[in-house]
Amino acid sequence: MKHRIIIVGGGVMGSSTAYHLRKCGYEGQIIVFEKDPAYEYASTPRSAGGIRQLFTTAINITLSRYSLQQYKQFSQTMKINGDPAEIDFKQRGYLFLATDDMLSAMEKQQKLQNELGVPSRFLEPAELLAIIPELNPTDLAGGLFCPEDGYLDPYSVMQAYKYEARKKDVEYVSEEVDMILHDRGQVTGVKTKSGRVEEAKVVMNCAGAWGAELSEKMGLPLPIVALKRQIFLFDPAVPLKNPLPLTVDPTGVYFRHEGDRIITGFSDHVKPGYDFDWKRSHFEELWPILAHRITNFESLKLESGWAGLYDYNLKDQNAIIGSHPEMRGYYMALGFSGHGMQQAPGVGLGLAELICKGAYETIDLTPLRFERFAENDLVLEHAIV
Repeated sequence: MKHRIIIVGGGVMGSSTAYHLRKCGYEGQIIVFEKDPAYEYASTPRSAGGIRQLFTTAINITLSRYSLQQYKQFSQTMKINGDPAEIDFKQRGYLFLATDDMLSAMEKQQKLQNELGVPSRFLEPAELLAIIPELNPTDLAGGLFCPEDGYLDPYSVMQAYKYEARKKDVEYVSEEVDMILHDRGQVTGVKTKSGRVEEAKVVMNCAGAWGAELSEKMGLPLPIVALKRQIFLFDPAVPLKNPLPLTVDPTGVYFRHEGDRIITGFSDHVKPGYDFDWKRSHFEELWPILAHRITNFESLKLESGWAGLYDYNLKDQNAIIGSHPEMRGYYMALGFSGHGMQQAPGVGLGLAELICKGAYETIDLTPLRFERFAENDLVLEHAIV
């Protein structure tokens, strides 16, 4: 069998992993299978592109803090044809607005974040108005703010990783993997929908919302489902004075600038499945919340929208990273529940270290191991957007 690694899924997670495998010195063949080469339905370009450290668990804070540092220097370290890899990273901050009953939990979150080096701080209502003058704070106790955070263009990040990976002889194949093959507890390769078989002793499942289905076919079920998430783009009649941080309302509705427009969304309750239809009627549910929170949003024009998929972890809304204890050579990076984009640099590096060096070195990702479910050692993240 050839000395090679197969990665299923060429989105930001798969491409980051391929890039970091080469950076860590892996010299064997790397093949990335991507069924959607135009990335029309891929989750990466359909995400809101938020980069935040405002999490409630140490592993997520640490992962995002590492990735933030990478994104800050991304344009220079990931050049394309000698030109900076522009990812439109805007460090306008992340802001979680809070009501009185949220203060106790938010205080604990801030304490942990500060201990891990995140410069988050609690803002009183008057301080919120300095950031968003048009904000209605009458029902707010304040908000947790991190000025380092912000948002970027996910598609550009993914393409930069892919470009660098291909430059280092990573092969991208535009076919859909139907099955991950295995024999007597050892991965042996993959079989595509067209019947193509490629052998490998290491297969990495980075297939996002489709990854659980592949694992299920192996007899290795994962607590992950595909959930639709909708995003809307609108133009307020009266522009805001300041660029917005990515702001999360106590209701869970979030909004941020996209150029001179605004994008918004909400993690609504939907049935699992592969659904990419976005509905204007759903925006009608969000509009009263937006209009209440920002006076300028009382009059607006909805211009467009789209839907993407979360690979949602039903157990604790966190990623499943690393090897599967029941299948040698089978590795996963799945179940990110909406925060994969902001963790891709750290996860890609971690998986590469695990393969090339036999252990995590830069960031210890063992809290996100698959075995935590059987061990009842869940990583319960409360700041899910």
